[in-house]
Amino acid sequence: MLSGISALLGAIAAVERDGGQAVLATVVKVEGSAYRRPGARMLIPLYGGTVGTISGGCLESEVAKKAWWLTDAGESVIRRYSTATQDDDDDQDAALTFGLGCNGTVHVLLERHSAERPLVVSELLRRVRESAQAGALATVIASYRNARVRVGERLLLHPQTGANGRLLDPALDARVRTDLAETLALGRSSLRRYRDARGEVEVFCEYLAPQRRLVIFGAGHDAQPLVHMAKLLDWHVTVVDGRAHFARAERFAEADAVLQVEPTAPYALHHLTDGALVAVMSHSYSQDRHWLGGVLRGQPAYVGQLGPRERTERLLDEIAVQGSELSALDRLHYPIGLDIGGDTPESVATAVLAEMTAALNRRDGGMLRHRQAAIHAPTPQDCSEIGTETRLSAS
Repeated sequence: MLSGISALLGAIAAVERDGGQAVLATVVKVEGSAYRRPGARMLIPLYGGTVGTISGGCLESEVAKKAWWLTDAGESVIRRYSTATQDDDDDQDAALTFGLGCNGTVHVLLERHSAERPLVVSELLRRVRESAQAGALATVIASYRNARVRVGERLLLHPQTGANGRLLDPALDARVRTDLAETLALGRSSLRRYRDARGEVEVFCEYLAPQRRLVIFGAGHDAQPLVHMAKLLDWHVTVVDGRAHFARAERFAEADAVLQVEPTAPYALHHLTDGALVAVMSHSYSQDRHWLGGVLRGQPAYVGQLGPRERTERLLDEIAVQGSELSALDRLHYPIGLDIGGDTPESVATAVLAEMTAALNRRDGGMLRHRQAAIHAPTPQDCSEIGTETRLSAS
């Protein structure tokens, strides 16, 4: 079953194919505590159930119930939802309050999508997915009265197509284009505010990451739950093994690719493993030595080796004898996985994916009960004063 962006894109394609309509709900700003972060999306087709989530389940029903009449005029709309307790919420007229006690406010952008009037964000999401290259998207989420720019206006940036779209205010357009290029370069979303003598415009500059890639060397039984769980995370998964009776597509129906590759020199899979998460778990000493040595001479995002520490250190000693620099040695984790105490294939897969996720997010994988800082890092914000020469124009 598809999940994440894959499920969302599949649902959008179905709406377009059937000539239907849908409302796309996007979290564009979070104040305080919230389950999902800016960039979370949910599609609300005219017929059928919703696809995707924008909270932990507390907002979806309310958003789906009112999304159609809120966008009936065809204009993009921002809706605010408060997760404070009723007694703590001092601004109940401005935001729907759900009394969850989380003390957060979620800003959701609602906009119509159809085959006749497709949203540009859907095309950018497709391009990011198909090209495996990141993109950036700037969305106006607040504007002062009589400003030339309106909520929902966008600029897009992708390496294949360059910048697309246009804001009606030339000065703001130029400034946002510069900040959008910075968003793509830094690989980080942010909220930007642009202020002049007349008022302020707020823009969500969103970094759209390509699909995560996982390469598993070893097609044993313990690789099967790892593939399944990785697909639940909407990762692209490739399974590689030198043994033809293991590397069979029918054994890994959910995998995107299953390859039977002889573990002989030279290693020729850097196009798969560079930038990817890699798990080496063939249960064959000679295969592991070949795969691990090849991966470590490339540029993977993460490498994990299954097995006891002493076994991996023997592998590394033998790999070092072969010569050439191990450029990814600092990204090697062994024994692979977090220490959760399980020994079944499913618990091993859980430990492996948990450690990979922690490494990607630069966390140590400890218990949240011991974390003193906030669970989620806040979205960076930047406020720029627009001088007289480049002042935002207003109608």
